[in-house]
Amino acid sequence: MFFEFVSALLKFALMAKNTLDKILQSQGFGSRRWCAELIQDGEVSINGAVFNDVRCKVETDGLSFSIYDQTWSYREHVYIALNKPANYECSRKASHHPGVLKLLPEQFDLRDVQPVGRLDHDTTGLLLMSDDGPFIHKQSSPKHHVPKIYVATTHDAVTEELVAALLKGVQLHDENAPLAAVSCRKVGEHQIEIVLEQGKYHQVKRMLAAAGNHCVALCRSQIGELKLADLQLAEGQWCYLDEALLALLKPV
Repeated sequence: MFFEFVSALLKFALMAKNTLDKILQSQGFGSRRWCAELIQDGEVSINGAVFNDVRCKVETDGLSFSIYDQTWSYREHVYIALNKPANYECSRKASHHPGVLKLLPEQFDLRDVQPVGRLDHDTTGLLLMSDDGPFIHKQSSPKHHVPKIYVATTHDAVTEELVAALLKGVQLHDENAPLAAVSCRKVGEHQIEIVLEQGKYHQVKRMLAAAGNHCVALCRSQIGELKLADLQLAEGQWCYLDEALLALLKPV
């Protein structure tokens, strides 16, 4: 136990201080060589003062730095909420439409930020993104029971029979057992709110089709207790998730 504690302490100490070129590289600003050139060229400042000593070690805890006069905070991992517009793909290698990473600063691509799960290209709403693998797994895996709320606009009017069918469960062609909504309610003449814990391919659209209706628009409005409306993000806008917001995403 003692040796594990010492090992963890040494690991923390090494992570807490590092040369600025390595820090900038970890934040996605380019190769270590490129980051060193930025520093040597006087393009990096800390606390308003130009910092051009590549070899000097810097404390990462609470570190704020500027590159080309734009200020950034050091983050071991990034946790992002995006209000996804239509016609963007949730993929790092988009094929038919632009990828959602195009909506974020370039360095997030370099530090391997990726979508947490997927929304169809024509589906809008709350999308999480991160470079933290365990976080992505917990949020994506159905066994962790993170509910996701969608608002679907339907072709035909929403009926009590439709709501009842979705709550009871509908059989999809490639599933062994019927899939049921955690909860479901009518929110408009042609709108239904549906809560799911799975993340099956085109699940909401396919469930509505199996229940005898057709989805013409779909928006994810909430994940866990994190509500898109509370974030006040216009379509295409994003924000960092702090500890308080992340706590709303904890599996139940």
